[in-house]
This record gives sequence, C-alpha cells and structure tokens, in this order.
Amino acid sequence: MWGVAPIYFVWVGFAQPMEVLAERIVWSLPLLGLLVTATAGWEEIRRVGRSDIIVLAGCSVLLTINWLTFIYAIYIGNIAETSLGYFINPLISILLGRLFLGESMGALHWLATGLAAAGVLVELLSLGVIPWLGLTLAFSFGLYGLLRKQINLGAPLALGIETAMIAPFALAYLLFFEMPDRNFAQSAYLAMGGLVTVLPLVCFGAAAARLPLSQLGFFQYIAPSLSLIIAVVVYNEVVTTQRWINLGLIWLGLACFSVDSIVKSRKRSTQSPEH
Repeated sequence: MWGVAPIYFVWVGFAQPMEVLAERIVWSLPLLGLLVTATAGWEEIRRVGRSDIIVLAGCSVLLTINWLTFIYAIYIGNIAETSLGYFINPLISILLGRLFLGESMGALHWLATGLAAAGVLVELLSLGVIPWLGLTLAFSFGLYGLLRKQINLGAPLALGIETAMIAPFALAYLLFFEMPDRNFAQSAYLAMGGLVTVLPLVCFGAAAARLPLSQLGFFQYIAPSLSLIIAVVVYNEVVTTQRWINLGLIWLGLACFSVDSIVKSRKRSTQSPEH
C-alpha cells in the first residue's frame, strides 16, 4: 500500500502540501473511530496511562513531520528521493533495535546491514549534497517505529489517539486559512487521504507489536522499491546509473536478510515438538 501511495499524492497535487496534510488528518479520524469500534478497542482506553500519552504525543509529532515531508517531496516532483528515504529507514530501524532494544543479529543479518549501509553511504557521497527530504523521512519514521514498540495498545486505538492529538490543529488550519473552492471530485480525492493513511499505518502498527524492529525494518524495503519503479516508469523521473548501483547493494542486502530469515525459520520448525 505504501509503495503505490505516491500515485494518490500526485492526484491531489492540485492542493498545497499543508492542505493535503490537514485533510489527510481530519478524514483519518472518523475512519479510525470505526476501526476501533469494529475491533472493540474502546475498552483498551482504560489501560492508557500518563507515560503512554507522552509516548503517543511523540509519535504524533513524528508522524506529522513524516507525512508533511512525504507530501512536499511528491508535490515538487521528487518521488525518487522519498524512495531513497525509505531505503534508509530500515537501516535506522535496525540500528535503533540493536541500540535501544538489544535485538540480536546473526552473521547474515550483519552482512545484509553492511551491504545496505554501503549502498546508502555511496548514495550520499555521490549526490554531493545532503538529501534532507530522504533523511527526514528515514529518521522520523524510524523513531516512530521505536516509540510504537513501547506502546501495548491495539493499532487502531494507538493511531486514533495519535491522530486525535494533531486533528485540532489540522481542523483549525482548514477553518481559519482561506482554502480554494474545490469541486466534488477534488473534495472526494482529498477525503480519500484518510483511507490512504489509515490502512497501511494500522497494518504497520500491528506488525510493530509482533515483529523485532530489525526484521520489521527489512520488510519496509518493499515500499520504496515499488515507489522507485513508479517514479521511473510512470512519472519518467531520471535515476542515474550510480543510484542503480547503490540500490543494487541495498537489494543484495535484502536478499541476504531473506536467506537468514528462511534459515532461522526452518531451524525453529525442525526444533519444535510435534503436536
């Protein structure tokens, strides 16, 4: 879902990034309310403590930064750099998982991380400038994943609280800043931002509660790979030979990680007792 999301944000390119962000937040809230109701998540509210609120507030800030950066990058026609950012993001997740959560890494896992890190480093050096959009995306979402690991709440409820914290600011922006008149189709496109936002984030939140952060990070290579293909094939963005080489290193790292995961999974299955 995240891999094809740039297509939606190109569709709503008629609106300024702040308007798209505000609409995205406001329309996400009722959908999240329905999801919480459908999953009987309201009962969990009693378990939300003060420390949870502080962590969720941090998540809310990081999400807002991430969303606005992503929308702005696509608005200026730079889908390829968003792809770079989300290629860097799993490395951030892996390192955060190792540093703060003590997650173990096998030999192939370290090799995978080294190859991916080499690809990213060569990419940064070859550009000659700091790709601040990509780095902002990578660090904001990496830190978001780390914070979400600290919350023991259902994904719809946690995301609902995060969204509710920033919704008043989004609504105030739409009410007090003069917005251009939109026809029905444009309004419908902007309203779809809630769906585009909620579905993948709920899936991510559920996965973050179940998977090691390092493993979760490598699964996230799927989205930028799709985004890069869309940037090149659909929107004719130019990707240099150097970048393809760098991405090749990253994809080779992903292949090593996949082999490591398969080997470990088979070992667990052979060691588990028969039922």
